Amino acid sequence: MTPEKERAMQLSVEAGHILLENGAEISRVEETMRRISSHYGVEDQDFFVLSNGIIATGRQYASAKFIPIRGTQLSRIVAVNQLSRDISGKRDGSEVSLDEVETRLKAIRASKGKPWWEVTFGIAFGVSSFCLLFGGSLMDALATFICGILLGLFITFVCPHMSRIFSNLQGGLVGGLLCILAYQLSVYISPQAPLHLPNMIIATIIALVPGVPFTNGMRDLANEDYIAGTTRLVDAFLVFLCIAVGVMLALIFYGFLSGGLVDLGTPTVDAITAAWYIQLPAAFIGTIGFSALFGAPRRYYFTSALAGMLGWGMYILINRCTPLSVTGASFMAALVVAGSSHILSGMQRCPVTVFLICGIIPLVPGGGIFWTAYHLVANNLRLAATQGFVALKITVAIAGGIIVATAIGSIYRKRRKR
Repeated sequence: MTPEKERAMQLSVEAGHILLENGAEISRVEETMRRISSHYGVEDQDFFVLSNGIIATGRQYASAKFIPIRGTQLSRIVAVNQLSRDISGKRDGSEVSLDEVETRLKAIRASKGKPWWEVTFGIAFGVSSFCLLFGGSLMDALATFICGILLGLFITFVCPHMSRIFSNLQGGLVGGLLCILAYQLSVYISPQAPLHLPNMIIATIIALVPGVPFTNGMRDLANEDYIAGTTRLVDAFLVFLCIAVGVMLALIFYGFLSGGLVDLGTPTVDAITAAWYIQLPAAFIGTIGFSALFGAPRRYYFTSALAGMLGWGMYILINRCTPLSVTGASFMAALVVAGSSHILSGMQRCPVTVFLICGIIPLVPGGGIFWTAYHLVANNLRLAATQGFVALKITVAIAGGIIVATAIGSIYRKRRKR
């Protein structure tokens, strides 16, 4: 292999490295590396990508690289995708030199994420909007907004210095304690009309849910990459478990101080905020908030929010106007989010990952996490098992919607190429 081709392989692996560590799905990583290396004349190249590693081989070339899981920055995926298009899309006889490729990859890697204030307020607007989606009142949303700011500061400045498992456990604990504190203050100020603690906690912990590994795990399974898909789903499950443990610790501490666990009753739905003209804007604003958390480029905030709003609109339509269960509504909503994400991806020539990861968040069963943890603490094992099973069914339904939409999109792209 000539030095130029070896360098092309090295830069291809570097591009794949940036994609993988920032939340891209396996198929995109492999396709991008293959496209770059092929353009510069590398023959017989082969790439094997796992959820945390890349193995690349060619004639007289071999490379294996471990890639630790880090925070998601969707803007870097968009930048590498654009570089790949620039490399393979030249039609005027010129081409992007390897020096330029290396310079642009270094710039992408060195690019800074969102400023702390944008991430913090993105989380605050996201969780307060989702509080409305999950049945909270306007006062619940206001209190959740304040809790979201404090949790956002914790996520931004403290969590990066801890392991992922410990940071998610601590995040669940901190989020739960903040909501409990707000609830206790409301009981003291207005005993007759306190805040709704379950709605606040459910919305707050959504900021911690593993939307990237969960969504990409489903897409990897749809692309028949079972090893990577299973690995990412296990990672997502562990994060869910850590969040639940953190919430359980907060509830146990609350019960210890109050002399016994408070009976939270059943989930409540505020009649005012349940109206569709509140629900749809809340889904739109909430998705924008999580777009900031995931580091999506600002120019895609609107379209990402559109995908999230369409999915949530389908969810409330099916849930309120048809005999289908929450599971069926979740499947149809996930299908709409995934389908609209593929359409928006083609229209704006942007990776579908940007729209899908942000748009699917409103459907994640955060309520199942909270109620399972609560009933475990209350020693209601039967109810805990029931709530956990419902959350599992919703998760499977969301996965099914993503898989079906991804499969249809794949068939369409293959026919279009022909």
